Amino acid sequence: MAAGLVISAPASGVGKTTLTLALARAWRNSGLRVQCFKSGPDYIDPAFHAAATGRASVNVDSWAMDRGTISHLVSRGIDADVVLAEGSMGLFDGVAARGVCGTGATADIAEMLDWPVLLVIDPSGQAQTAAAIAAGLRDYRAGVRLAGVVLNRVASPRHEALVRRALLDVGIAVFGALPRHAEISLPKRHLGLVQAEEQAEIGKLIDEAARFVAEHVDLDAVLRSAATWSPQPAASGVNVTPPGQRIALARDAAFSFVYPHMLEAWRAAGAEISTFSPLADEDPDPGADVCWLPGGYPELHAGKIAANARFRSGLRAFAETRPVHGECGGYMVLGTALTDAEGIRHEMTGLLGLETSFAKRRMHLGYRLAELAAPMPGHQAGARLRGHEFHYSTILAQPDTPLAVVHDATGAVIAETGSRRGQATGTFFHLIAEDR
Repeated sequence: MAAGLVISAPASGVGKTTLTLALARAWRNSGLRVQCFKSGPDYIDPAFHAAATGRASVNVDSWAMDRGTISHLVSRGIDADVVLAEGSMGLFDGVAARGVCGTGATADIAEMLDWPVLLVIDPSGQAQTAAAIAAGLRDYRAGVRLAGVVLNRVASPRHEALVRRALLDVGIAVFGALPRHAEISLPKRHLGLVQAEEQAEIGKLIDEAARFVAEHVDLDAVLRSAATWSPQPAASGVNVTPPGQRIALARDAAFSFVYPHMLEAWRAAGAEISTFSPLADEDPDPGADVCWLPGGYPELHAGKIAANARFRSGLRAFAETRPVHGECGGYMVLGTALTDAEGIRHEMTGLLGLETSFAKRRMHLGYRLAELAAPMPGHQAGARLRGHEFHYSTILAQPDTPLAVVHDATGAVIAETGSRRGQATGTFFHLIAEDR
């Protein structure tokens, strides 16, 4: 039996990830087996979770996944002592229209698993009002239980005392209060947290966070507040078909946004994955029957990608006889050109006519439901694919045949249709699951 707990907050940027990592590492250091999950379509936090626990973390998503898929993914915590699900945005933040089994809100996962919520509250610039916010979150939705609160970025002992008293007056437990401590903050980038693999000091950073949190939070009380949980057998697994039997997967600092559950599902279905690095001027495995370019930060490496002739020519040769698919950043690299934030235009592989620019920034964010007009690797025409889009590039040209009719979470048709030309296909959204 494991102890299950959801870590959430009233909003983004309050300290959910730092607290999750600190708790996970502190409990792991005490000898407990800790399993983490991420609620929502975040492909960066699971890598930090793995660094903290030594166990792979996966995403669970109520908008894109059905209950069977979520149960299947969460069941990986069956041998753990503690299971932590880190939320995204605020506790109840999701889209307006329900997806497969929810709106994508962290509260959906908390209610589905019947796990209590540990709230991270940042009371900067307020005192008793923090208690009103916590009480409102506690009472907002039946079926979502509040375990208690950890205060973050407390200004002084007097400030802490005011907030603690107000929370206790409304019957909310306070497990600890963290003073401001800039040394354990995690660096950010325009898509969110910098990736774990980019930080050489990540282990030291997490250890420092664990030490700091253990000094200020009653870890035993937090653990006692968690729900006793035993996973139920899942009726179904992840509904994702591998794009091929042997997959050449681009994998380096420019191509690293892959949902862990996708790779696991491919392997579980019998597919083999061979990785290659476009930044190291490597080309795809000639023995592969499909090539997959995930998203990442190609705009930060556009000059190097443009200069790597072996990669570009090798990918073009591969695409003459076998399918190549790109997601978001990978889609941009399959295009004709990418203009970076400084306005410098870099030639890409030219397998598609797409041209994008980061000099003209425009945020694209949200869930996507795509109805394929033509096949793409692993999926037939007519398939309904659920995914998520998040980037800041502007489309300068998208001249090829549209790959799909793509809707946002409200059902509105959007212009980011994806493209297909010959053996090459691409989408701006990152695939999460296919509708059953």
